[in-house]
This record gives sequence, C-alpha cells and structure tokens, in this order.
Amino acid sequence: MSKPHWRPARASDLPAISAIAARIHPDLPERPEVLAEKMRLYRDGCRALIADDETVGYGLAHPWKRHRIPPLDAFLELIPADADCIYVHDVAVLPDVRGGASRAYVADIEKLARASGIAALALVSVYATRPLWERFGFRPVSADAELRAKLASYGDGATYMLRDLAAT
Repeated sequence: MSKPHWRPARASDLPAISAIAARIHPDLPERPEVLAEKMRLYRDGCRALIADDETVGYGLAHPWKRHRIPPLDAFLELIPADADCIYVHDVAVLPDVRGGASRAYVADIEKLARASGIAALALVSVYATRPLWERFGFRPVSADAELRAKLASYGDGATYMLRDLAAT
C-alpha cells in the first residue's frame, strides 16, 4: 500500500466518505447530504486521505463559534461571519492506515486557521479519543448546562476541546 496522503475532498469522494463514517461512527450517523453541505460550505477544511487511489479516511472542518457545537446530522446552512475558531467536525481514518494521518490533517487545519486569522481550533472528542486530541494540543473545556446538553447527543464521555493557536 502506498503511503496515505491528504488531498482536497471532492464531491466524487462522498460515497467513500459516507461509508467510512458509517463504519467508524456507527452510533453517530450523519446523512451524506449533511456531509456534502460541509464540503460545499468550506472546501478548504475538507480533505480525503488517499492510499493506492482509494479513500481511506477523511477530515471535515469549518469556521464556527467557540463553545457552540453544531448538532450532529443537521445542516449548518451558513458559516458564521463572526467565526472565531475552526471546528474540526470529524477526522476518521480506517484502522489499517492509522499512525500519523490525523496529526497531519490537524497540522493542515492549523495552517489554514492561521492563514485566515483564526486563533483557535475546536472539536468534540468521542469514543475515548481525548488522550489523542490532548497530544495534538487540545484541552478540555468546562461545560456549562447548555454545552453539556449539546454534548449528550455525541454519546457518553464526549468532551468539548479547544486548541489555542496563539499559545503555540
């Protein structure tokens, strides 16, 4: 297998991205139309991980507002004009090709944020991935009642995390 590499996601990648999402996130389903909207609204943050001409992972990110979590399987409709972070909606990599791919995607998104004048990255850690995200510089945020209610839809143990780019 060739070394996996990230490239901009294309509309033609959507079937593979949807299949990977269903495999990696069986308890957090999202319609292909919702994933496609993220790709249309912010192409720069949407990448496909390719190995041997096959999609083996994806990353979806878009500008958003800190401490606000987009609902799962819901349309964004638009990117906020006053966005103050890039929200890493999802990074999913098939098990056989893990080992650095997520770090490379986050590095790309960090460069994108800095070039856009955005000083933070945000995400929701699911499936006990908090240690992974902490290694990438993300820190858990204390959740108020409203944030806890939104996190509940992401499953037990979901944690809202931020990475302050000004500090690094």
